[in-house]
Formats: sequence, structure tokens, C-alpha cells
Amino acid sequence: MTEQTPDPLAPVLDAARGAGWTTAALSLAGVRDKAAFMERCARGLGLPEWFGHNWDALADCLTDLSWAPRARGRLLVVSGWQEYARAEPGEWEIAQEVFSSAVEHWRGAETGLEIVLALGPAATDSRGG
Repeated sequence: MTEQTPDPLAPVLDAARGAGWTTAALSLAGVRDKAAFMERCARGLGLPEWFGHNWDALADCLTDLSWAPRARGRLLVVSGWQEYARAEPGEWEIAQEVFSSAVEHWRGAETGLEIVLALGPAATDSRGG
């Protein structure tokens, strides 16, 4: 029998859910190019069918959350991003700009969005309400 290692992000995600926020853990482990990054975002975040798999479309999805269930706030934890950042530093820089702009867009709004880049090992993809 194998022992399951506890997810170090679980307490943070549980606390956010307890405050009425929705959470998502997006693992980018194994992602080495933009196409894989966009596909992982589409699946992991449950993006709408109109998501165009490009930076502008990702920015649109993160700043217009009408496609997502209503929530008091949203927390996205991105893990396993280091391999992508090394493989595609320019693309990773754009991803960070998109994330940062989306967080800033929601700053001060009734429902917030926070995106955290986890420094530890990749978490498993999970969605909670």
C-alpha cells in the first residue's frame, strides 16, 4: 500500500472555499510550449467553447467571467510552471502579464480574482466550489 502525500495547497484552497470563493488548481507539469499551455488552461479552468487558445482569448476569459459560475471571489493556484518558464521564457513572461492584468482588473471589484504561482511541486488539477 502506498502512502498518499498530503497536498500542501489543500489548506489554502479549503480556506478560500470556506470564505465562499471558488478555487482551481492548475498544474502545468509537463507543459513545454504555448499550445500545451493553452490546452491545459482550457481543460483545467473549464474555459468556454469560444476560448481561442491565444493570449488575447485567455485575457478575455479571465477578465469577463460571465461564463463561470457566480462566486464571492476566485483563487487560481498555478503549479508546475517552472518547466514551461524555462522552455519558453518569452511566452511565460506573456502568461504572467495576462495573469497580472486579470488580477488587477478585478482589484476592488465585488468579486475578486487572485492568482498564485506555487513554488513547490505540481499539485493535481482540481476544481472546487
